[in-house]
Amino acid sequence: MSPLSLRRVVLLALVMVAAVAGPSAVFGQDIEPRRWTPMPTGLNVVGLGTSYTTGDIFFNPVLELDDVETEIAGGALMYMRSFGIAGKSARLDVKLPYASGRWSGLLSGEPAKTRRRGFADPRLRFSVLLYGSPALDRQAFASTPRSRTVVGAAVGVKLPWGEYFPEKLINLGSNRWTIRPQLGITHTRGRWTWEMTGSVIWYSDNDAFFGDSQLENDNLWTLQGHAIYTFKPGLWVSMSTAYGNGGDAFVDGEDKDLKVDNWLIALSAGIPINPQQGIKVSWIRTRTQNATGADLDNLSVGWSFMF
Repeated sequence: MSPLSLRRVVLLALVMVAAVAGPSAVFGQDIEPRRWTPMPTGLNVVGLGTSYTTGDIFFNPVLELDDVETEIAGGALMYMRSFGIAGKSARLDVKLPYASGRWSGLLSGEPAKTRRRGFADPRLRFSVLLYGSPALDRQAFASTPRSRTVVGAAVGVKLPWGEYFPEKLINLGSNRWTIRPQLGITHTRGRWTWEMTGSVIWYSDNDAFFGDSQLENDNLWTLQGHAIYTFKPGLWVSMSTAYGNGGDAFVDGEDKDLKVDNWLIALSAGIPINPQQGIKVSWIRTRTQNATGADLDNLSVGWSFMF
């Protein structure tokens, strides 16, 4: 194989890993505690977040790509609005992310690297609590006893509006829609809350993939669980784990055998500043269960203001 052909194959493999787990590589795996926490209607929350992801990417030895590392700094502007719909408590979350990343390694024994900086794909999430939390305003919410068990459903959407260049293999945007239906359940006893969320991620096709190709992915199935301890309103810690499987990638119909098989663990904490403001800190570790994939560590800090 010529050096040019080898470089093309190697970079294709790299972008395939990014295509399967790109959002995870940029802003940490989606392992979010307290996403089903009841809240009163009419609540607005704005926030700013920053994150840092670093780790190793593993390839098939045939590709002659070794010691590949990634380092990505990210930021995000967030907004959340709670409201009632058909007597149920609902909320809408909006996130606009920005990232600056570096990828480096050895290609056929020679150093190679690339960088990207710009906006990633915006994300929307609409959720409804189906059981255990009717729509209540702030006054009624404060005086109504809480249900121990809450069941919710949601759909998350990643919009193909991030920075994307068809002539480049590595992009911060994905140039395709990603839709994620979710079901969740929480149960509270005393200061402890146990939470579980199951999801399936559906990807539309990217018809402007590098080399005028078409990129497809199978559905990715995920399950995450959280154990949350609340010291007082606004002050809490959580321990989390998650597993994702699926998402095999195809280029022009050819199976690239890049199925995701990841375990994650996470620690998170919420710290109140005052009744309107708070800080959230999270650490997430992602470990692939395959010979190919990525081992990543992510640290994020977010500030929120409620009104």
